[in-house]
Amino acid sequence: MSKLKVAVYWAASCGGCDVAILDIHEKVLAVNEACEFFLWPIAMDFKYADVEALPDKHIDLTLFNGAIRNSENKHIAELLRRKSKVLVAFGSCAHTGGIPALANLYSKDQIFHRAYVESPSTVNPQGTLPQTATPVTEGELTIPTMFDHVYSLDQVVDVEYYVPGCPPNPERIWEVLFAVVSGATLPPPGSVIGAGERALCDSCGRKRTEDKRITGFNRVATTPLDPDICFLDQGLICLGPVTRDGCGQQCVKASNMPCRGCYGLPPGITDQGAKMIAAVASVIDAREPEDIRKIVATLPDQAGYYYRFSMSQSMLGRKKA
Repeated sequence: MSKLKVAVYWAASCGGCDVAILDIHEKVLAVNEACEFFLWPIAMDFKYADVEALPDKHIDLTLFNGAIRNSENKHIAELLRRKSKVLVAFGSCAHTGGIPALANLYSKDQIFHRAYVESPSTVNPQGTLPQTATPVTEGELTIPTMFDHVYSLDQVVDVEYYVPGCPPNPERIWEVLFAVVSGATLPPPGSVIGAGERALCDSCGRKRTEDKRITGFNRVATTPLDPDICFLDQGLICLGPVTRDGCGQQCVKASNMPCRGCYGLPPGITDQGAKMIAAVASVIDAREPEDIRKIVATLPDQAGYYYRFSMSQSMLGRKKA
């Protein structure tokens, strides 16, 4: 039997999804036996020209992690779309924008000014900013063009499947790879695979106090965390009510840390942040606007909490120039 032709690529991301593939441990040997890799920049020395030379639809499966932040990301996303039979948005950044998409809360000019002029470690008295083309003796040096907006993968190209997580749970990765390698029947295109169909709260097991009301929000770094009590009851933001299960609860159970929402939206929710705002509003112990404002003020960076992984897919869209 011929090997499955596979590509793995990272765009605007940290590379953790690539590492997570290796976290399936000895099962990676079975993947190696069944798959032939045609692109995996973090692990092998392939060139874009190698992929461009392939016939269209030559690659059986591409795991694409990372958001679309610049012109190179977009070019490779479009290239791999043409060359792949099945394209998977692999991990939070490709799925819903991930942490890179929080940059949509700022303009491109603000980001450049902060990174290259204002940051404490920067010495740049001339205020020099990156240029996409620079003439040198040998010719012209070019770098990708940074977009004004950070996109999820399916906002740029069509995607067959989504595997959520930051990074995806290694057990779920193996389930997905095994299903493809073994020829198992896959769900309909457009499905989220490697994740559950319910909210994380449905399988959490932490105790909730009925009618518990919050008078202020706490910070994880300065609050003793009870491993048995619901984080919201402890005044801590946990996105369990608006996040898919299937992650293995590595944060909530293994690390005693609130869910940050990396597994994306459960079915029936169209905006993770908006739904979380409604959940928080339902437990605030205040009725008067001024009292509500005081309680909410104890939670800094609300957009960062509610849209940490889903800004590209949010109703907010992006900061307007």
